[in-house]
Amino acid sequence: MTLEERIEASKTSIFKAVFPNTTNHYDTLFGGTAMHMMDEVAFITATRFSRQIMVTVSSDRIDFKKSIPAGTIVELIGQVTKVGNTSLKVNVEIYIEQMYAEGRELAVHGDFTFVAIDENKKPVQVIK
Repeated sequence: MTLEERIEASKTSIFKAVFPNTTNHYDTLFGGTAMHMMDEVAFITATRFSRQIMVTVSSDRIDFKKSIPAGTIVELIGQVTKVGNTSLKVNVEIYIEQMYAEGRELAVHGDFTFVAIDENKKPVQVIK
């Protein structure tokens, strides 16, 4: 499998509903909850790409472009954007969809870096 095919095959998309128990006093999704969901999708993407033990080492930048209201559906999409020797970078985007209307908007995007490790927690090659 080529690198491009592997990247495409590991692309991950997850949908979630934004319920009141995940929102703040402005009735929008907590930023920390959004970051948690993004890290989870990034982890799944990195693991699907490498099929190895992957750990988050950094979140380089997370831009909150639009608040995410309660009562909406969000789609999180993770895609590998860079592959190094022992690390890789995953971009995650969160899109908002209204439950009862067409259309979607980009709300948040960010980059996460992961390192492949062995059973002794030592870095190993991402691609064997």
